[in-house]
This record gives sequence, C-alpha cells and structure tokens, in this order.
Amino acid sequence: MKKDDKVIFLTDMLIVAHNLECIATPIIFTIPLQLLSYHVALIKGTDVDQPRNLAKSVTVE
Repeated sequence: MKKDDKVIFLTDMLIVAHNLECIATPIIFTIPLQLLSYHVALIKGTDVDQPRNLAKSVTVE
C-alpha cells in the first residue's frame, strides 16, 4: 500500500488533482478551501455573515 492510498481510508471525500501546473494550484484549491472554512465556521456556531473583530474603514474625502 502506497502512502497516498492510506489517506483514502481516513476521509469521506478526497479531491485528487494530478499534473497541475504550479501556477494553477492556488486557483484550483481556493474554492474548496473557502467551502471548508465556511462549513467549519457553521459547525462551530460562528455567524459567518458578521465576523467578529472586523473593523470597517471608511475614507472621507
């Protein structure tokens, strides 16, 4: 059993991306990581629409 095959038994879902260019990797994984952080916040009971300690900045001309 290869080292990569062990991961399959530890997860419910696995996304495999083969032969990606290094420049494309951040673009490809941005949406799944955003969804992961969204669902973790929901599980923790955090209000995802009004994050705590987020300061608003307004520029007055």
